[in-house]
Amino acid sequence: MTKQIDGIDPSVPPSGTGCVECEQDGGWWLHLRRCAQCGHIGCCDDSLSKHATKHAKETGHPIIQSFEPGEDWFYDYRTGDGFDGPQLAPPHSHPATQTTPGPEERVPPNWQRVLLRAQNR
Repeated sequence: MTKQIDGIDPSVPPSGTGCVECEQDGGWWLHLRRCAQCGHIGCCDDSLSKHATKHAKETGHPIIQSFEPGEDWFYDYRTGDGFDGPQLAPPHSHPATQTTPGPEERVPPNWQRVLLRAQNR
């Protein structure tokens, strides 16, 4: 029997292969995070829009998992701690062919400078 963790529903698949809000707005992201409760895919806090954290604050869903190929760590916003969690419904990451940052056609050539400027605000 697998121990249930508050804020994680292993049966829910991810919402897609990219940040939900960035896809709607025509934006781009650095890395992706998956809500472990509802499957929402959002961009990380190093991205311009920080949609994963915004989703957690708006919904109260406390746990994310990396949605990057080869990464399976979880993070709990309530405690600020990372941890190992259960296997979630597939897919477990965006396609390996998807660029980071991505999506490639929307990433500006000076993306590193854009992110650095945003961090310094």
